[in-house]
Amino acid sequence: MIKKRIIVCLDVKDGRTTKGVKFQNNVDIGDPVEMAKMYYEQGVDELVFYDIMASARGRGPILDLIAGVARQVFIPFCVGGGIGSLDDIRSTILAGAEKISLNSQAVKNPRLIADGARVFGNQCIVLGMDAKKDESAPSGYRVYINGGRVKTELDALSWAEKAVELGAGEIVLNSIDADGMRNGYELSLTKMISERVPVPVIASGGGGTPAHLADVLTEGKADAALIASMVHSMGYTVGGIKEELSRSGVPVRL
Repeated sequence: MIKKRIIVCLDVKDGRTTKGVKFQNNVDIGDPVEMAKMYYEQGVDELVFYDIMASARGRGPILDLIAGVARQVFIPFCVGGGIGSLDDIRSTILAGAEKISLNSQAVKNPRLIADGARVFGNQCIVLGMDAKKDESAPSGYRVYINGGRVKTELDALSWAEKAVELGAGEIVLNSIDADGMRNGYELSLTKMISERVPVPVIASGGGGTPAHLADVLTEGKADAALIASMVHSMGYTVGGIKEELSRSGVPVRL
């Protein structure tokens, strides 16, 4: 049986880990290098590092910070934020990332997905998607960019399918409505995308209890669950979450 992955997300702003609610009111919660090392030692399967202001400010990734995290962890490490060219992808991989998350830049230049997959392999290219409920969108969800601040014309399901056609090997699907709310993941959105694309889907936004992860990994059909608040500020550990999931019948790496 394929094991479900638990992934910790570090949102980084001005070189510090930050956490907000629905992409707003972010507060400083610590040093990303120290936090990455702690979660690695707790047994997290992967880490995701998002520079949440890079695209909005029109700059590339902070390579020395990425390298600092990479020196502390020996698990898959995905980096997103401000990566707008093949050179950016190359330099981020050379700094220590195994995967590159393309979000706003992919919407602005979809060829970047195809070019990145061709040069570095599909397994390196992750589509990061921030989606929000919108009844005017065909699937009921619309894509937002620039840290959830800018509405696009893209339908979430159509964009997921298009990105996979272009070469994305994985999708991190973040619900803006659920982000930071700790009330559970957006199950209908996650299930819809998971059932329609042939690549792994990582659910993001809303995790508050191990039961929420169990729900999205089973009912929501997600291949992995992204967590942040649970381990940053709610007293959970990665190991403790995995033990609860295992007890509830969800296959995880212990």
